[in-house]
Order: sequence, then C-alpha cells, then structure tokens
Amino acid sequence: MALNGKLSIIQCENSTNILSFCDNFLYNGAASVAATSCNMACPGNPSQTCGAGDFLNVYHTGNLTAFKAPASQSTDLPGQWQYMGCYSDNVNDNRALFWQSILTANNSATTCLGLCQEYGFMAAGMEYGDECFCGDESVRAASGSVKVAEAECQVKCSGDNNYYCGGGSRLSYYQWIGGEPLNVWAEPTGIAAGSYEFLIGGVVVPLITTTGINNKVVFMEKSGTGAPNTTGTYELDLSVLDDFSKAWRPLHVKSDIFCSAGVTLPDKKGRQLNIGGWAGPSTYGVRLYTPDGSDGVWGTNDWQENVNEVTLLEGRWYPSAMVMANGSVLVLGGEIGSNSAPTPSCEILPPPAGGYAKYLDWLDRTDPDNLYPFMFVLPSGGIFVVYYNEARIIDEKTFDTVKTLPNMPGSVVNFLAGRTYPLEGTGVMLPQFPPYSDPVTVLVCGGSANGAAYAIDNCVSTQPEVAAPEWTIERMPSQRVLSCICALPDGTYLILNGAKEGVAGFGLAQDPNYNAVLYDPSKPVNQRMSIMATTIVARLYHSEAILLPDGRVLVSGSNPEDGVHPEEYRVEVFNPPYALTAAAAPSFTINNKDWTYGGAIPITANIPSGAFGTVKASMMAAVSSTHGNSMGQRTLFLTITCGGAPATAACTLTAPPSAHVAPPGWYQIFVLDNGKPSKSNWIRIGGAIADAAGLGNWPTTPSFTAPGLGAVGT
Repeated sequence: MALNGKLSIIQCENSTNILSFCDNFLYNGAASVAATSCNMACPGNPSQTCGAGDFLNVYHTGNLTAFKAPASQSTDLPGQWQYMGCYSDNVNDNRALFWQSILTANNSATTCLGLCQEYGFMAAGMEYGDECFCGDESVRAASGSVKVAEAECQVKCSGDNNYYCGGGSRLSYYQWIGGEPLNVWAEPTGIAAGSYEFLIGGVVVPLITTTGINNKVVFMEKSGTGAPNTTGTYELDLSVLDDFSKAWRPLHVKSDIFCSAGVTLPDKKGRQLNIGGWAGPSTYGVRLYTPDGSDGVWGTNDWQENVNEVTLLEGRWYPSAMVMANGSVLVLGGEIGSNSAPTPSCEILPPPAGGYAKYLDWLDRTDPDNLYPFMFVLPSGGIFVVYYNEARIIDEKTFDTVKTLPNMPGSVVNFLAGRTYPLEGTGVMLPQFPPYSDPVTVLVCGGSANGAAYAIDNCVSTQPEVAAPEWTIERMPSQRVLSCICALPDGTYLILNGAKEGVAGFGLAQDPNYNAVLYDPSKPVNQRMSIMATTIVARLYHSEAILLPDGRVLVSGSNPEDGVHPEEYRVEVFNPPYALTAAAAPSFTINNKDWTYGGAIPITANIPSGAFGTVKASMMAAVSSTHGNSMGQRTLFLTITCGGAPATAACTLTAPPSAHVAPPGWYQIFVLDNGKPSKSNWIRIGGAIADAAGLGNWPTTPSFTAPGLGAVGT
C-alpha cells in the first residue's frame, strides 16, 4: 500500500491498538524475515495481516533503503584514524579536548576527523551528535577522561544517522595512528633552545621600536604610559648598557604617536618616518628623525614634526606603511581616530601634486578587524595585502585589486577568526634566494576571534603569485594572540610574545604565552617549529621584537593595563642558538654601501672555519615593530664567492636584481659561517630610484631639515 510516495508501514501490537508508521527509510538494522512472522489480522480487514509484535508489514515505492543499527563509526575512516571507544567528558571544567566546532547539520566521523586533520590535531571526538572536538591525547589523558561503556555513546550524528557521535558528556573518541604524525615540534635543550637575557631597565613602555642605521634603537611610547617627565621617545645606545644614564638619550615628539606606523626611508641618511596617531591632529602626523651619533656618543638630531606644514591627507589611527618598488611610501588603512569610523583608503608619501587618496571598499567592509594590515612588494609586481581573514594583490600604480585569494583558515573553534588588529597575529615574507625566480611565500601566525576570543594556534602560508594560491595550515605548539615575529639572519624566524586568549586592547587578553618558537622554513611543512626558551616576563599588548646588529632579538614592551601584569619597562634580548655557540663569529668590512641592482660588491671577510663553500650572506631589511607588524621586513640571501686566506678572504656579493625583489631602502648585511652570523653592516640599495623619488629633498618646509643627496649615511 503506497501513501504519498513514502513507505507505509503498519504494525499490530494487539487486536485493539493498531500503529501505523510512515517514513522514507528503514532504520536500526531492520531486515526481511519470513512472511509468516506477520500474522496479526488487520481490524479493518481480517483477511489481511497488519504485522505482529516487533514485526512490520512494509509497503513501498521505488528502491527501499534500510539503515543498519547505529554505532560509533570504526571503519572507512578518513586518513589514518582509529576509533578508541566511548570516553567521558567533563563539560563544565577540564574538557577532554579543547577545540570545539558545532556542526548542526553535517557532523560525522568523516567531517570531524577531516577537520581535525586539516588543523593538525591528532585526537578527535564527537559529542551530543553535533559537536566536533579536536585536541591531543596528552590533554585528554590529563583531563581525567576515561573509557566508558559503548552504550553511553548513543546520540546519532547530525550528518549521518547511520552512526553515533557520542552522547551526553560522552565522546566517540579517535586517535591518529598513522606512521607520519600530522605535526612534529622539536624540543631542543641547552643552548639549542636559545635563551632570554635581561638587557637593561627601560625608561618608557614602548609602542614601536626601530633599529636605526646608526645601530641604536629608537623607542616610541603612547603618551601617558611612561613616567610623568617622559619625553615620549628615546634612543638606546647598545654600546654603553653598563651606564644607564648614557644608554638612554631623550628624544621628543609633539603629538601622541599611540598606534602609529613607521618605516625607515630609502634616503641617504636612513631617516625614520612615523605617521598617524591617537586623536585630533596627531592622526595626521608626519614625523621624521635622522639617526646620528655613534657608539657611546649621543647624536644631536631629534624628531621633526609640524602638522601645519606636513600632514597626511586623512587622519589615521592603526595604519600601515611600506616602501614601494618606486621608492615612495604607501600608507594604508586605519581609523579616523580613537575607536572611530574607518579610514578605508590609501595615500602616498611624498604626496604627488594635488595629493592622492584612493577609497578601498574592502577596507571599509572589514573594519574594524583589518587594522595594521600586512603589506609586501611582490617580485612579480603588485602589492600583497593581508587584512582580517582576507588577502589580495593590488596594482602598485592604480591600487585596484588584481587578484583575490581564498579567505585564510581560522581555527577549529571559529573559521572566521582573524589575523590583524584587534585579532592580532603577525606576518612575514619568507626568504628569497638567488636567482629569485621562485614564487615568494608569506607566513601569517596566530590571531584571535570576535566573541569567544580563543587565540589561534596555527600559522598559515601561501604563495600569492602562483595561478591559484591556497593556504597551508601549520599548527603551533600553543595558542598565541598579540604575537610578534622577528626574521633572523640565518633564514629562520622567532615567534614570541603574546597571550593564549583574548584580543588586542587594554585589559582584553589573558594567560601570557612565555615560550618562544623558532620557525625554520628549510624544513618540511609541519616539522618547522621548535619549542624554545621561556621568559619570565609577560609580553602582552604593546610588545615588540626587533633584530639587532649582532643577530640577537631585542624584546620589549607590554602595556596591558589589566590590573594583573605590570607596565613593562624591562628590556630583554633573545639569544638564538647561534649566539650561544662557542664557535668564532665571522666578520667583514665593506666600502660600497650604496648598491645598484645586480651589482658585484667586494668585501673583505674573516671566515674562521675556512670553509668558503658553506659561507652564506643574508640581507635583512630595516624594520619598525609594533602590534605584531614588522613593517619593512624582508629577508634575502645573496650569492657570495670567496677566495684567499680565511682571515682576509676576498669575497664578492651579488646584489639582488630589481626593486621588486628588494625594494629601495636600508638593509643589514650579515655573513654567516656554519650558521653563525657576523655583526651586520648597513647598506642602501636602489638609491637611484629613491633619489629620483625626491625623498632626500622631502619635505621642503621650514620645520624639517631634508638630508639632501649627500654621501650615504653622512
């Protein structure tokens, strides 16, 4: 008997109580039995049978599908997973697995295990039918979760009624048992783990730090975070750390640089440019400082600023800045002022005749989660921009979109988690190698999400120049928001600072992350991270990390205003493993400090090992560090050939070929012998482009002293 094209199923329980069932399928392992089992007469027609106790007369049209009795799925699993059984879970505290995704319509072993595998987790489980959890076996064991009777996992999967996906406070639990683990974190010990070291007490809580071409570090603070008599900005002389009064030279700014941007200009004196700020006139601020002085000797220059003479076209709080391939500075994004409307545009410095600002709809649409975007000049042309959870290539002349990439993966708990302020992660471009023809890779690590602000525990990378770029996920050893990353001269990257929960802002993050992580892109994907040394200093909102001329990393700041962790004046350094080895460091001298693209540059080097075939040279762009954004960052390795005696080797460096491979500007050059770097020498490349852009003679107003076109660095 057919009813509306569905199954009509009739069961007789007794002579007076008749039940009729309709559905599209049979469930729970229903199977055909002898017709004689259905022997109860139908009350409406005693000549027909209407099933019997526990038996159904089934009528259907089309194909009849019968589903087996549900169980937790143990076969036909994706990847190399194994079902371990039904396990207890404490839903109120100390969860067996942390990372949760609610899949109301499609939870199943296939979906959940595939998700956990994608994000690098080797333990997974389902609960309450529609909840997918990812994590680690060690966490599950430590939580007190234990195996229980299989009958306690009997809630059907929201995406597949053939199977159970746990139960109430019960996990259908799985482990990755493949020969190849989904990720491997090295855990070096001793000097191989590096070390944190106290460097000097500070005089400000810095917002932004910059290593100048005079080998001194400029600290700039948010107004009001330092002592009452602070001047707002100081320069640290690394050569006199044993004399506090000589180490810190006061500098001065005229407006609040809170959440401004900075770069080192490619002019001949390596001026530092700071733009934007907190509110009112400071958001239009354009500030310039020319580094001077020498080791142990204070300079005389100071920050120059006059908003009535030189300003941005639009007010910007939390903008980014970048030197383009043509030598001019691109300023992008921000907000009008403190927690105000967006400034969804870009502009150019020095400003073209009549000024220039371009509206960018994608910045407008993603405000306020796109502040301090990451920007990179691409070797093939164009500018790669990473903001919120999106990325695109824009034309370097029109700033129109050339290519839109897929959205960046977030985390298991929130696919819409973001990577730029206030969901603050950190990003860099990975090294380029001669002949610089391979597509570049951009790495973005950490971040957070709106709402339940669980920090992200992964890095994602992509090659934006390829035809169809995708994102690769690499799980980090721990969650991290407010993170910083510092490029090292051996081609590795130090990830440090931040918290395990929250977002950027005063009092909005907690649970400091004290561990450093070393990322080595020369290793296979998912084997690139090493768990390094631990600090005792919480580095939360407003912390920085920047490369020093001796290859160490200066670590500073923390301005949480959370009532728990102090405003952090202490300045540390992180010693990478190469800084702790007993091997002698190489050294070199260089006369030509104003390079042309593709040029051959002679240097004289001391190579202690004498192994010229293993000598490397790296080129590290000048960086300003703030809010996880290493503005200006770029790492290139150079072709180097050496001959002669090891102590006085005659070596030749070959400069990168173009301004798209190495944008005009100042770079630290390191020579590495068996991985140990020398102290750096500063050089400028692309000077002809920078000089043609008029940077040396900009601005031409009374309050600013332009460096002109004299000798490099003088």
